[in-house]
Amino acid sequence: MKKETFVTKEKLDEIIQQVPTPFHLYDEAGIRKNAQAMKEAFAWNKGFREYFAVKANPNPFLIDILKEYDCGCDCSSMTELMLAKAMGCAGERTMFSSNDTPPEEFQYAYDIDAIVNFDDITHIQCFEETVGTFPKTMSCRYNPGGLFKISNDIMDNPGDAKYGMTTEQLFESFRILKSKGVENFGIHAFLASNTVTNEYYPMLAKVLFEVAVKLQKETGAKIKFINLSGGVGIPYRPEQEPNDIRVIGEGVHKVYDEVLTAAGMGDVAIYTELGRFMMGPYGCLVTKAIHEKNTHKRYIGVDACAVNLMRPAMYGAYHHITVMGKENKPCDHMYDVTGSLCENNDKFAIDRMLPEIDMGDVLVIHDTGAHGFAMGYNYNGKLKSAEVLLKEDGSFSVIRRAETAADYFATLNDFPIYKKIIEG
Repeated sequence: MKKETFVTKEKLDEIIQQVPTPFHLYDEAGIRKNAQAMKEAFAWNKGFREYFAVKANPNPFLIDILKEYDCGCDCSSMTELMLAKAMGCAGERTMFSSNDTPPEEFQYAYDIDAIVNFDDITHIQCFEETVGTFPKTMSCRYNPGGLFKISNDIMDNPGDAKYGMTTEQLFESFRILKSKGVENFGIHAFLASNTVTNEYYPMLAKVLFEVAVKLQKETGAKIKFINLSGGVGIPYRPEQEPNDIRVIGEGVHKVYDEVLTAAGMGDVAIYTELGRFMMGPYGCLVTKAIHEKNTHKRYIGVDACAVNLMRPAMYGAYHHITVMGKENKPCDHMYDVTGSLCENNDKFAIDRMLPEIDMGDVLVIHDTGAHGFAMGYNYNGKLKSAEVLLKEDGSFSVIRRAETAADYFATLNDFPIYKKIIEG
């Protein structure tokens, strides 16, 4: 399967005249089409809502697009909660799923009426000591432990994850919260990451639905929603088949009827917290070849680095690369594509077969719409890049300007060197 860019070379050349590389580019048309498909896939469930994982891409211009499709915000920190509130997503449109949570963040989540999703049973006491009272709706994160398998394939190892409660802790948490006056309950779980299979959500749903039936029966807690969280992935590699969200939705629907409806719980809402699936394929990192080095290997140096996209350096993750204008030329040259950080893992590709690259060629690094810009940092004094939105009508706009040296040094407050640097 061939991976194609959502932008033409001609359009990129036009953008680059106004926005220097590197920058992240997003596809409004693709984001909208996918959000609509997501909404339609779960339309069978009256209370369904996608809570976009803000950590994947905290740009309000992009979140605003998703809001048009009734998406809420899944937040994991104070600043993400502040962003959600500022965008009009406070209340039940915000889910607060954090771990190792500072007490002041629980207080802020309560103040904006966000749905708090407890990661650990000890957080109940922390919340009570901080806030003093409990809202009517709360949620708990479940981790059944062991290995999570689909057929004979191990998808992930929840037992090694730091997130969530054991089965016994989940039941005890529901009893405690019910005694504190909580009336509506949610269950949340994340058991595997970036799955490229239509079976993951239905399998996860079956686990959670069966637990929900037992919880409601044994504790008397009213289950209002079940949050399938994230985990539905994208095909980073050309040979991978993409997930079909409509098939996934129908798979969950089937299990819902078999377990929940059959148990008289057909009013339970389904929530999701997708980030990568909602935004990943609709962003790319645009960079330019600026150096070639031939030593023990052949290197192409680009003007982006791991500051702009750290997944390859951090995880060894694969991101496809297109050399613009050379899409139909043979991939007969082997390169390491590198950035300029003083770290040997600052490589976007290792031993990658690509067309011959000339200096000045524009490279598009695919699938950076989620966990791309969001994971950026300032090591080596590198500055974060701009973000650009390619609109449906073919125009474009800068939705986040590039950082400047003034931004980098601004937090030094009144240290004398600041003015010397900025003013020269």
